[in-house]
Amino acid sequence: MAARRVLLAFLLVFAGISQAAVLEGVGHGTIVNGDLETARAEAYQAALRDLALQYEARVSTRDTMENGVVTESHMQVAASARAHNARVVGEQRSGNLMRVTVRAEVSEAQASCGTGEAAGLKKRVAVTGFPLLYPDQARIGRLDDAGEMLPQQVQARLREDGSVQVLSATSTRLFDDLLNAPTQQQGDNRLTNVVQVARELGAQFVVTGVIRDLGVADPSAWGTSVLDRMQRGIGVADQNRRFVVDLVVFDGFSGSPVYQQRFAASAEWNAGPGASDGFGSEGFKQTAYGQSVNSTLDEMASAVTNALACQPFMTRITRVDGNRVTLASGATAGLRPGDQLNLYRSAQYLDSLGGTPELTDTRLSVTLNNVHPDFSNGRMPQIGGQVNIQRDDIAIIW
Repeated sequence: MAARRVLLAFLLVFAGISQAAVLEGVGHGTIVNGDLETARAEAYQAALRDLALQYEARVSTRDTMENGVVTESHMQVAASARAHNARVVGEQRSGNLMRVTVRAEVSEAQASCGTGEAAGLKKRVAVTGFPLLYPDQARIGRLDDAGEMLPQQVQARLREDGSVQVLSATSTRLFDDLLNAPTQQQGDNRLTNVVQVARELGAQFVVTGVIRDLGVADPSAWGTSVLDRMQRGIGVADQNRRFVVDLVVFDGFSGSPVYQQRFAASAEWNAGPGASDGFGSEGFKQTAYGQSVNSTLDEMASAVTNALACQPFMTRITRVDGNRVTLASGATAGLRPGDQLNLYRSAQYLDSLGGTPELTDTRLSVTLNNVHPDFSNGRMPQIGGQVNIQRDDIAIIW
């Protein structure tokens, strides 16, 4: 029944379907007593679920330009999907395993979020540092601490909202090439080291970004001469200052971005000499610029919350002993005894070791009977060795 609920979540048809994308999904089915048809059907359904999972990690981008300059960049990932015109394009048998590849048109469906079982659980979110692309811009106002203070303020807002578990990692920097972040490629073909960071912190999602611009509109307006001070005093000089930051939310299991947006603001930097001693200081907050930045940070925290609302709750399996399964999440995430989580095998293949791990629905679930603050355990109906459930596989609530 749990597997049927998952399938319906992917395939329900809603009004207002957006433009479709053609994707390929891979599914597996186990051949029992030579029953190829049942295994083929199971693999087909698993491939459809794989299509929907891929579509959740598919990026749709919208850029707004003014006078040839990008003023807004928005990237959103759909959390529910509809597959249609599906057809089998590949089938392979290996021992008692049937592998089926399905190609279909997948489109975003207008479904309401926050109504599934995952809505009552708190996903673990790690917030890392937001390095400055141009550190010299922070000299005016001594805002060189912005890279750590900005994510700390986003964390505070997320904690106050209370819908996610927040993990602090503001001293961690994910990108070496800030100019091209987050699309740089490392030597092992992974875009970032986000998977490693998420594993170390025990996070399902990683929030990070880059501060693109803290510059003043007219650097000459901030000179120290008598004329410069006079012009500032009578309002002749342009004292506006820019604030541009790219926000990215990564899935910690695959390393794929699930949300990205550029936030921008501009306001008067009217801090007197020595009045501001850092990003987010009292002197900073009293400026028109600081108030504008504060409003933008509210928008950023709200965007993170909304982006994660439609995502499933996922946690790693840390131990399998017979039919006893231990998970890396517990009561602080909202799990309770009696909760059931669907079990998925996580696998990578030699020809795509740097790619997104492939999840295979085992059609089994674990029922929790012991829940501790940071971990929990329960039992599944079969022995782990019989169904190849092991450490680092995934448990999911939709």
